Amino acid sequence: MLQLVGCGDDSSDGAVAPTSESCARVPEEIEGPFAGDGSNGPNVLDQTGVVRNDIRSSFAGLVGTADGVRMVIELALVSAVTCDPLRNRAVYVWHCDRLGRYSLYSAGVSNQNYLRGVQSTEANGKVRFTSIFPACYAGRWPHIHFEVFQSVGSATNASNKRSTSQIALPKAACDLVYATPGYEQSATNLGQVTLASDSVFREGSSLQLATVTGTVAMGLTVMLTAAV
Repeated sequence: MLQLVGCGDDSSDGAVAPTSESCARVPEEIEGPFAGDGSNGPNVLDQTGVVRNDIRSSFAGLVGTADGVRMVIELALVSAVTCDPLRNRAVYVWHCDRLGRYSLYSAGVSNQNYLRGVQSTEANGKVRFTSIFPACYAGRWPHIHFEVFQSVGSATNASNKRSTSQIALPKAACDLVYATPGYEQSATNLGQVTLASDSVFREGSSLQLATVTGTVAMGLTVMLTAAV
Protein backbone atom coordinates (compact mmCIF):
# COMPACT_ATOMS: atom_id res chain seq x y z
CA MET A 1 0.00 0.00 0.00
CA LEU A 2 1.45 3.33 -1.07
CA GLN A 3 1.01 6.09 1.51
CA LEU A 4 2.69 9.34 0.56
CA VAL A 5 2.29 12.53 2.54
CA GLY A 6 1.73 15.64 0.45
CA CYS A 7 -0.41 18.72 0.78
CA GLY A 8 -3.72 16.97 0.58
CA ASP A 9 -6.63 15.91 2.74
CA ASP A 10 -6.25 12.21 3.55
CA SER A 11 -9.79 11.52 4.72
CA SER A 12 -12.20 9.73 2.42
CA ASP A 13 -15.47 10.95 3.95
CA GLY A 14 -16.86 13.90 5.84
CA ALA A 15 -15.96 17.55 5.83
CA VAL A 16 -12.46 18.78 5.15
CA ALA A 17 -10.56 19.37 8.39
CA PRO A 18 -9.39 23.01 8.40
CA THR A 19 -5.67 23.58 8.87
CA SER A 20 -3.52 26.64 8.42
CA GLU A 21 -2.03 25.05 5.30
CA SER A 22 -5.36 24.03 3.77
CA CYS A 23 -6.57 27.65 4.06
CA ALA A 24 -3.60 29.15 2.23
CA ARG A 25 -4.78 30.02 -1.26
CA VAL A 26 -3.61 27.60 -3.92
CA PRO A 27 -1.29 29.36 -6.41
CA GLU A 28 -2.85 30.59 -9.61
CA GLU A 29 -1.27 29.04 -12.68
CA ILE A 30 -1.69 29.45 -16.42
CA GLU A 31 -4.06 26.94 -18.01
CA GLY A 32 -1.46 26.00 -20.60
CA PRO A 33 -1.89 25.53 -24.34
CA PHE A 34 -4.10 22.42 -24.17
CA ALA A 35 -6.93 23.49 -21.88
CA GLY A 36 -9.81 22.66 -24.19
CA ASP A 37 -11.89 25.33 -22.45
CA GLY A 38 -12.24 27.69 -25.39
CA SER A 39 -9.19 29.75 -24.40
CA ASN A 40 -7.06 28.19 -27.14
CA GLY A 41 -9.22 26.62 -29.81
CA PRO A 42 -11.46 23.67 -28.83
CA ASN A 43 -14.04 24.00 -26.06
CA VAL A 44 -15.01 20.69 -24.47
CA LEU A 45 -16.99 22.45 -21.74
CA ASP A 46 -19.98 23.10 -23.97
CA GLN A 47 -20.27 19.47 -25.07
CA THR A 48 -23.05 17.22 -23.80
CA GLY A 49 -21.68 14.65 -21.37
CA VAL A 50 -18.69 16.61 -20.05
CA VAL A 51 -20.14 16.45 -16.52
CA ARG A 52 -19.00 12.97 -15.53
CA ASN A 53 -17.01 10.98 -13.00
CA ASP A 54 -15.06 8.60 -15.25
CA ILE A 55 -12.97 10.59 -17.72
CA ARG A 56 -10.97 7.75 -19.24
CA SER A 57 -13.05 7.53 -22.44
CA SER A 58 -14.03 10.07 -25.06
CA PHE A 59 -17.63 11.24 -25.22
CA ALA A 60 -20.11 13.35 -27.21
CA GLY A 61 -19.92 11.03 -30.21
CA LEU A 62 -16.17 10.35 -30.04
CA VAL A 63 -14.84 6.85 -29.39
CA GLY A 64 -11.56 6.07 -27.65
CA THR A 65 -10.22 5.18 -24.21
CA ALA A 66 -6.96 6.19 -22.55
CA ASP A 67 -4.87 3.29 -21.27
CA GLY A 68 -2.75 3.43 -18.14
CA VAL A 69 -2.57 2.80 -14.41
CA ARG A 70 -5.94 3.56 -12.81
CA MET A 71 -6.02 6.78 -10.80
CA VAL A 72 -8.76 8.48 -8.80
CA ILE A 73 -8.40 12.25 -8.44
CA GLU A 74 -9.95 13.52 -5.22
CA LEU A 75 -9.91 17.29 -4.95
CA ALA A 76 -11.36 19.11 -1.94
CA LEU A 77 -12.17 22.81 -2.27
CA VAL A 78 -12.20 25.06 0.77
CA SER A 79 -12.57 28.80 1.24
CA ALA A 80 -9.26 30.62 1.53
CA VAL A 81 -11.03 33.06 3.86
CA THR A 82 -12.95 30.77 6.24
CA CYS A 83 -11.53 27.28 5.55
CA ASP A 84 -15.12 26.06 5.09
CA PRO A 85 -15.77 23.43 2.39
CA LEU A 86 -17.09 24.93 -0.85
CA ARG A 87 -20.14 23.02 -2.08
CA ASN A 88 -21.74 23.14 -5.52
CA ARG A 89 -18.64 24.56 -7.19
CA ALA A 90 -17.73 23.09 -10.55
CA VAL A 91 -14.25 21.65 -11.12
CA TYR A 92 -12.90 20.96 -14.59
CA VAL A 93 -9.86 18.67 -14.72
CA TRP A 94 -7.67 17.62 -17.63
CA HIS A 95 -4.27 16.02 -18.14
CA CYS A 96 -2.17 14.18 -20.70
CA ASP A 97 -2.39 10.46 -21.45
CA ARG A 98 0.19 7.71 -20.89
CA LEU A 99 2.19 8.87 -23.90
CA GLY A 100 2.16 12.55 -22.93
CA ARG A 101 -0.53 13.52 -25.44
CA TYR A 102 -3.41 15.92 -24.81
CA SER A 103 -6.71 15.01 -26.41
CA LEU A 104 -8.12 17.55 -28.91
CA TYR A 105 -4.59 18.85 -29.63
CA SER A 106 -1.83 16.25 -29.93
CA ALA A 107 -1.09 14.24 -33.06
CA GLY A 108 -2.90 10.92 -32.92
CA VAL A 109 -5.53 12.07 -30.40
CA SER A 110 -6.81 15.31 -31.90
CA ASN A 111 -10.04 13.41 -32.63
CA GLN A 112 -10.42 12.39 -28.96
CA ASN A 113 -11.62 14.31 -25.89
CA TYR A 114 -10.74 11.82 -23.17
CA LEU A 115 -9.11 12.75 -19.83
CA ARG A 116 -11.34 15.81 -19.50
CA GLY A 117 -14.39 16.23 -17.31
CA VAL A 118 -16.41 18.36 -14.92
CA GLN A 119 -17.87 17.54 -11.51
CA SER A 120 -19.81 19.53 -8.90
CA THR A 121 -18.42 19.56 -5.36
CA GLU A 122 -20.39 17.76 -2.66
CA ALA A 123 -21.32 19.19 0.75
CA ASN A 124 -17.81 18.35 1.97
CA GLY A 125 -16.26 20.31 -0.90
CA LYS A 126 -14.98 17.22 -2.71
CA VAL A 127 -15.07 15.99 -6.28
CA ARG A 128 -13.77 12.63 -7.52
CA PHE A 129 -12.71 11.66 -11.02
CA THR A 130 -11.66 8.22 -12.24
CA SER A 131 -8.78 8.53 -14.67
CA ILE A 132 -5.34 7.13 -15.52
CA PHE A 133 -1.95 8.22 -14.20
CA PRO A 134 -0.52 10.82 -16.61
CA ALA A 135 2.85 10.70 -18.30
CA CYS A 136 5.87 12.81 -17.59
CA TYR A 137 6.59 14.59 -20.85
CA ALA A 138 9.76 16.48 -21.70
CA GLY A 139 10.25 19.68 -19.75
CA ARG A 140 7.40 19.32 -17.21
CA TRP A 141 6.94 17.64 -13.87
CA PRO A 142 3.97 15.19 -13.86
CA HIS A 143 0.81 17.17 -13.16
CA ILE A 144 -2.95 17.54 -13.43
CA HIS A 145 -4.67 20.77 -14.48
CA PHE A 146 -7.85 22.07 -12.90
CA GLU A 147 -10.17 25.07 -13.12
CA VAL A 148 -12.83 26.11 -10.62
CA PHE A 149 -16.16 27.65 -11.58
CA GLN A 150 -18.93 29.06 -9.41
CA SER A 151 -21.34 26.37 -10.59
CA VAL A 152 -21.82 23.68 -13.22
CA GLY A 153 -24.11 26.07 -15.08
CA SER A 154 -21.29 28.59 -15.48
CA ALA A 155 -18.66 25.99 -16.44
CA THR A 156 -19.13 26.48 -20.16
CA ASN A 157 -15.98 28.37 -21.15
CA ALA A 158 -12.80 29.77 -19.68
CA SER A 159 -14.16 33.31 -19.32
CA ASN A 160 -16.28 32.17 -16.36
CA LYS A 161 -13.58 30.46 -14.33
CA ARG A 162 -12.74 31.65 -10.80
CA SER A 163 -9.41 29.89 -10.32
CA THR A 164 -6.83 27.90 -12.29
CA SER A 165 -4.09 25.72 -10.84
CA GLN A 166 -2.22 22.43 -11.15
CA ILE A 167 -1.69 19.36 -8.98
CA ALA A 168 1.89 18.07 -8.65
CA LEU A 169 2.33 14.31 -8.38
CA PRO A 170 4.86 12.97 -5.82
CA LYS A 171 8.03 11.42 -7.17
CA ALA A 172 7.63 8.14 -5.26
CA ALA A 173 4.28 7.49 -6.94
CA CYS A 174 5.66 8.48 -10.32
CA ASP A 175 8.61 6.12 -9.93
CA LEU A 176 6.29 3.20 -9.21
CA VAL A 177 3.96 3.91 -12.13
CA TYR A 178 6.70 4.69 -14.61
CA ALA A 179 8.29 1.30 -13.96
CA THR A 180 5.25 -0.35 -15.57
CA PRO A 181 4.82 -1.14 -19.29
CA GLY A 182 3.77 1.78 -21.45
CA TYR A 183 5.41 4.46 -19.31
CA GLU A 184 9.02 3.85 -20.35
CA GLN A 185 9.54 7.32 -21.87
CA SER A 186 8.09 8.91 -18.73
CA ALA A 187 10.78 7.26 -16.62
CA THR A 188 13.44 8.82 -18.85
CA ASN A 189 11.77 12.25 -18.83
CA LEU A 190 11.32 12.25 -15.06
CA GLY A 191 15.05 11.84 -14.63
CA GLN A 192 15.58 15.13 -16.47
CA VAL A 193 13.29 17.41 -14.43
CA THR A 194 12.66 18.26 -10.78
CA LEU A 195 9.98 20.19 -8.93
CA ALA A 196 12.58 22.89 -8.37
CA SER A 197 13.32 23.20 -12.09
CA ASP A 198 9.75 22.83 -13.37
CA SER A 199 8.42 26.00 -15.03
CA VAL A 200 5.25 25.97 -12.89
CA PHE A 201 6.23 24.41 -9.55
CA ARG A 202 9.70 25.94 -9.14
CA GLU A 203 8.22 28.89 -7.22
CA GLY A 204 7.00 26.48 -4.54
CA SER A 205 4.83 23.39 -4.72
CA SER A 206 3.82 22.73 -1.11
CA LEU A 207 0.21 23.82 -1.71
CA GLN A 208 -0.04 21.79 -4.92
CA LEU A 209 1.74 18.56 -4.01
CA ALA A 210 -0.78 15.73 -3.72
CA THR A 211 -1.07 12.89 -1.27
CA VAL A 212 -1.15 9.49 -3.00
CA THR A 213 -2.44 6.20 -1.57
CA GLY A 214 -3.13 2.77 -3.03
CA THR A 215 -1.20 0.40 -5.26
CA VAL A 216 -0.30 0.28 -8.93
CA ALA A 217 -2.10 -3.04 -9.26
CA MET A 218 -5.35 -1.90 -7.64
CA GLY A 219 -5.20 1.77 -8.54
CA LEU A 220 -3.94 4.96 -6.92
CA THR A 221 -5.85 7.80 -5.29
CA VAL A 222 -4.43 11.30 -5.69
CA MET A 223 -5.73 13.75 -3.07
CA LEU A 224 -5.34 17.50 -2.65
CA THR A 225 -7.10 20.16 -0.61
CA ALA A 226 -7.13 23.47 -2.51
CA ALA A 227 -8.18 26.77 -1.00
CA VAL A 228 -9.68 29.19 -3.50
